[in-house]
Formats: sequence, structure tokens, C-alpha cells
Amino acid sequence: MKSIPGIFALMLFFTFLLAENKEALIKELEEGLMASCFHGTVANHGDAKMEAKIRELVNEGKTKKEVMDYYVAIYGERILASPVARGFNLMAWLAPIAVFLLGLLVFVNYLKHKPREPASETVTSESQKIPYDDIIERELKEME
Repeated sequence: MKSIPGIFALMLFFTFLLAENKEALIKELEEGLMASCFHGTVANHGDAKMEAKIRELVNEGKTKKEVMDYYVAIYGERILASPVARGFNLMAWLAPIAVFLLGLLVFVNYLKHKPREPASETVTSESQKIPYDDIIERELKEME
């Protein structure tokens, strides 16, 4: 009789873990699928019909791949929030990396070949005569 509460507590613990695992899977699926109107993910848009169907499929014991395949069969690959990395869709994954590397190359090349500015010389009034300085001074005295 003493082991019955222990078994009950253990069953409750595993039920809690299973429910939390299902909720995490549901959240992951909602973030990975576009809403049926294609204006955002199910998580962001709040498509109640799709949320209910996702919850139903997960409660039936379907895996993430099975649920994704279910929606791809209905709507095509455009239902996926992230494109499948094959064929032309591979560009969506590789283009940002290529642009970053190209930008890094241009930046390093700029720093490597940046023209050096000569050290600025300080000009003293005694060492260098300003042209027409004596004429300017004379006209200023006349104005006073």
C-alpha cells in the first residue's frame, strides 16, 4: 500500500513531461508553418483552424515530420516557414553567406589598400607668408 502513492506520483510526473513535450512540439510546428493566408507563421498570425488541427495531429501521436508532410501535401512547400534546402531553394540558404563573405572581402581589401594621409604640417605665421597680407593689413587700418 505504501508504493501506490509513489507509483501515482511517478505516473503524474511522466504525464506532466509528456504534456510539456507535446506543447513544445505544438509550438515548434506553429512556428515552422505559415498560416493558410500566407501572411505569417501560425504562431504569429493566430490561425485558429490550423492551431486546432496541429494540436489534434500531435495528440494522435504524429511526429513533427508527419505533421509537416500532412500540410505540404495540402498546400505545397510554400506552407513551410523555412524553405527546404535542395534545388533552387538552396540559394535562400547560401546567398546570405556568400553576400557576407563578399562584403568581408571588400572591407578587408579596402583596409589593406587604404591611402595613407600625410602627416599634417603646422603652419606658423612667421614661417609662411600669406599672400597680400600687407595689403589686407593696410586696408583694415584705413577702415578704422
